[in-house]
Amino acid sequence: MRDLGRFHPILGIALGLASLVGCRDLPSPQTRRQAADSVTYTKDVAPIMFERCAACHYPGGAAPFSVLDYENVRKRARLIVSATQRRVMPPWLPEPGYGEFAGERRLTQEQTDTIQRWVDQGMLEGNRADLPPLPQFSEGWRLGEPDLVVKMPRAYTLQAGGADVWRNFVIPVPVLETRYVKTVELRPGSARFVHHALMAIDEMRSSRRRDEQDAELGFEGMDMGDVHMPDGSLLGWTPGMLPFPGIEGMAWRLRRGTDLVLQLHMMPAEKPEIVDPAIGFHFAETPGVGSPAYVLMLDADDQIDIPAGEKDFVVTDTIELPVDVEVLVVYPHAHYLGKSIAAWATLPDGTIRWLIRIDRWDFKWQDVYRYAQPISLPKGTTVSMRWSYDNSGDSPHPPLSSEGKGLGRGVPPERVVAGNRSSDEMAHLQLQVRLRSPGDRAVLQESHYRHLVRKNPRNARFLYGLAGALKDQGRFADAARQYRAALAIEPGHVAAHINLGAVLMEQEQADEAISHLRAAVRLEPDSAGAHYNLAIAFAYRGRLDDAIRHYREALRCEPEFGEAHNNLGQLLGAQGRLEEAILHFREAMRLLPDSAEIHNNLGAGLWRQGTLEEAISHFRRALEIEPGHANARENLSFALEKAASAGRVTR
Repeated sequence: MRDLGRFHPILGIALGLASLVGCRDLPSPQTRRQAADSVTYTKDVAPIMFERCAACHYPGGAAPFSVLDYENVRKRARLIVSATQRRVMPPWLPEPGYGEFAGERRLTQEQTDTIQRWVDQGMLEGNRADLPPLPQFSEGWRLGEPDLVVKMPRAYTLQAGGADVWRNFVIPVPVLETRYVKTVELRPGSARFVHHALMAIDEMRSSRRRDEQDAELGFEGMDMGDVHMPDGSLLGWTPGMLPFPGIEGMAWRLRRGTDLVLQLHMMPAEKPEIVDPAIGFHFAETPGVGSPAYVLMLDADDQIDIPAGEKDFVVTDTIELPVDVEVLVVYPHAHYLGKSIAAWATLPDGTIRWLIRIDRWDFKWQDVYRYAQPISLPKGTTVSMRWSYDNSGDSPHPPLSSEGKGLGRGVPPERVVAGNRSSDEMAHLQLQVRLRSPGDRAVLQESHYRHLVRKNPRNARFLYGLAGALKDQGRFADAARQYRAALAIEPGHVAAHINLGAVLMEQEQADEAISHLRAAVRLEPDSAGAHYNLAIAFAYRGRLDDAIRHYREALRCEPEFGEAHNNLGQLLGAQGRLEEAILHFREAMRLLPDSAEIHNNLGAGLWRQGTLEEAISHFRRALEIEPGHANARENLSFALEKAASAGRVTR
């Protein structure tokens, strides 16, 4: 331009004007840089939405709107900025740097700043060619078709309005024999209104009584009763949570006659809503052959007595590990006054390993957090937790009244103690750990429950757990003392009566065993386990008619109780009632086909009946299953001699 201007000034001006006109059509370098720096939905915001938010925010998902199209996001852009800047959304409570978890939904600071800049720059859509592929959401089972699907007896109607609802639904699991569960997947039935779920099992059927006593389907509250998590598993569900595929070699045992108890936390609805969940079971081909698992719980409920107005009330708990473990899962739990939780492990050499830290607890977004990689903790490690609570009345998450209604911020607070109601508080931290050997489980369980009992000597549930650990180690006298202590506090604890009866029989104290087993039958007339163990005690005392009666009662409660069929067959055979005895042996064999004892008993009954060749086949099968079975070997020898003397040829 300057050269042209020197050659011909007028022409230079004209050319200059022409050049200036041309510049209006072509962006300047600065404009091009600004355009490159512009944040658009398609190029910058949609990838964040699709990766971190769409698991709940998709058409038909748990959230009230979709983030899969530009217009939806644009209309709610300022709401999204507010929620992401305040870390309310996505709902992910753990602080970064204090444990790495699978399926993290946390946004980075860069991502939240990107959304903010997009809004500040006018919420440009951008080039639709930049839009990433839409995420796909399966309408079916995300882990594939389950081996078994169970549902509630009927759908539940969530009434309109009111407060949050916690309800426990009792679901019989129709398995005909013991199965081993690799994992379960929950389909909540109404993702918009089911906030989260917990699943546990009840082998004593005590939950059925609570269900029957409640006028509605299931029973109310956060207290799930005598149920337990199965074989060291933690079963939970929250919206957006990836279903857990299971761990090879860590299947848990599902016995015939077990009930699944499903606890749902449901949100208020504007109109009545139908909630109809389904649970899919994925079975393992064989029992778990890997290392056993255990759920270790730190518990500071004994310290909870929070004065009104207290802004930072703190409780703690610490436990030392008696064995090596790998931590797989962490589940912190408190209620509305919870403010923060920190949990860490101090190794024997003094090294600190963080397990989790949540600075802004929100009861409504609690979760079960699975580590991206297991955390190895050696024997001698101490595991610690610290919970803090805000009862000042200005908590961001106001508690509920004892009637379950929201109190709201600024309402004068009241003293709060430990309990299962939402207006009470809890201080728990559960860890699912993997052990090196089966023997480590009883050692850890005993140490764990001794720790809990020292702090809570009047807690029948903890005493019962300690008794079980001692029973599993064959320390029957010690176990009996703890069962008695539990019953002194809670005389109606059916399982404690049954197990005390069992350990007393191990010590040949049949009369006291019969007393406790009769108490269990009175308390729970439909307990197959109580009748079965009472039958064993009566048989030990030689009261065969009483024993037969209670075996029949056990089979009335649980018709496919293989061990009860076998034992009843033995008593009927002892009374010379061979036809009936053989019928029960055959049923026991159908239910427990790999029991050497049952094949031997059936063989003995058939031999006495004169069905020699079939008897020999069962003695042989018993020895195939258990080559060292002395009775089967002796019976086979006698049977072959008799066959030879009778001139019969057997294979």
